[in-house]
Amino acid sequence: MTSTETQPARAGLPSKETLAELVSLALAEAKRAGASEAEAAISVDIGLSVNVRRGEVDTLEHQRDRGLGVTVYFGKQKGSASSSDFRKASVLETVQAACAIARHTSADPAQGLADPELLAREIPDLDLYHPWDLEPEDAIRMARECEAVALAADARICNSDGAEVSSRSGLRVYGNSHGFLAGYAASRHGLSCVVGGTDGDAMQRDYWYTTSRVAAALETAAEVGRRAAERTLRRLGARRLPTMRVPVLYVPEVARGLLGHFIGAVSGGALYRKASFLLDHLGKQVFPDFVHIEEQPHRPRALGSAPFDLEGVATRQRTLVEDGVLQGYVLSSYSARKLGLQSTGNAGGVHNLVIRPGSLDFRGLLREMGRGLVVTELMGQGVNTLTGDYSRGASGFWVEDGEIAYPVQEITVAGNLRDMFRNLRAVGSDVDSRGNILTGSLLLDEMTVAGE
Repeated sequence: MTSTETQPARAGLPSKETLAELVSLALAEAKRAGASEAEAAISVDIGLSVNVRRGEVDTLEHQRDRGLGVTVYFGKQKGSASSSDFRKASVLETVQAACAIARHTSADPAQGLADPELLAREIPDLDLYHPWDLEPEDAIRMARECEAVALAADARICNSDGAEVSSRSGLRVYGNSHGFLAGYAASRHGLSCVVGGTDGDAMQRDYWYTTSRVAAALETAAEVGRRAAERTLRRLGARRLPTMRVPVLYVPEVARGLLGHFIGAVSGGALYRKASFLLDHLGKQVFPDFVHIEEQPHRPRALGSAPFDLEGVATRQRTLVEDGVLQGYVLSSYSARKLGLQSTGNAGGVHNLVIRPGSLDFRGLLREMGRGLVVTELMGQGVNTLTGDYSRGASGFWVEDGEIAYPVQEITVAGNLRDMFRNLRAVGSDVDSRGNILTGSLLLDEMTVAGE
C-alpha cells in the first residue's frame, strides 16, 4: 500500500516524496537491526502568528517545527525514539536508539502494529490543504483592524487582551513494515480578539474567533472585533444566583466539552483501565432515543477530517449512538487488543464527531426551556470519568419566560454525566463547526446550580 502523489513544496513545505524517503530509510534500518515490526512518522509544520495589543505589535512569530518518530518491536517488546534532525545519519541513530530501548522493555501482548487488513488502501483527497500567502504586514493590519473595531464599538469597552492572526500548514507522512506508506498536507488559519469592558466598578472580558482550513472562509476582521465587543458588553452587570435545580442550556462552544466527556468515557484507554462510568454500556441506552451521533472523518475541508489515523488505519463514517443507544467504542490498536476488540481507526482521537441537530434554533431552545440557566463559559476541571460526577465553575445568563433576563457569574453547575446525558431534552440547530466536535446547543432537563 503506497501513496506516490506529488505534494508541491508550497508554503515552504517539503515534498511528500522527500519525507517518504526518510520514513523508508528508517523502516529499512529497523529491519536490518532485527526488528520484527517497525513504524515511523515524520512531520513538518510551518506558520506565522501575530498578536496586536492596544494597536502595538505584541508578538510576531514565524514557526517551523519538524519531527521524526520511530517505534520498533522485537516480538512484543516496544521501543520508541524521536529526533528533529532529518540528516541520514541522525535518522539511523534514532532507529538504533529505539532498538536499544526495545531490548530492555517488558513484553506486552497488546503491543504491535495495526492489523494489516485495517490499513487504508485508498487515500481520499479531503481538500484539507489551502496555504495562505500571508505577509507579516498584512497579518498586523488585520489584527489592528479587528482590535480597533472592538475598542470603538462602545465607550464601555476600555481594554484589550489583543487580537491575533495565525496561519499554519503541515505535512505528515507515516509508514510501517506492513507496507503502508502515505501522507497528506493540511492547513489551518484563524483570527481572534479578546476585549474587556467596565460598568462602574465591575469589569468583564469576552472574546470571539474564527477558524478554517481556507483563509477566504474566515469571518472578516471587523466582524470578529464587533462580536468580541458585543459578547463583552452583554456580560456587564452580571449577578450571582441562589442555589436551585433548573434546566441548563449549554451553548455550542461549551456543549462541545460535554460530548468530549462522552468520548473520553467510551475511549479504549478508560475502558480497559476500568476507569469509565460507561464501562460495559455497549448496546445500552445512554442518551434519549432522539439522539444520533456519528463520526464523519471524510467531510471535505472539515477541521477534524483525516483519511487515516496515526497508525495508518483507514477512517470511516460510523455511528456511535443510534436512537440513544451506544453502538461502538473509540479504539486504537493497543486499546482494542486490551479489550479483545478491533481498532476503530481512532489512534489520536475521533474525526468530526457530529450529533444530529434538532429543529429548534437558539431562541427556540430558550422558549422551550422557559426558565433556567444558559451556560456560556466553564471553569475548573471537576469531572470524574470513573463515576461521572460533574461540577464546574460557570458563567452565562439567567432566562425568564423564554428570554434572556440578565448575565450571571460566580456560580457552579453540578450533576452526574450519566444523568445529564439521559436527561438531554433537545439538540439545537445552531451548529458550531469550528472544531472536531460539531454540535448545536444542548438543553438539559435539570442540574444543580450553586451560587449564593
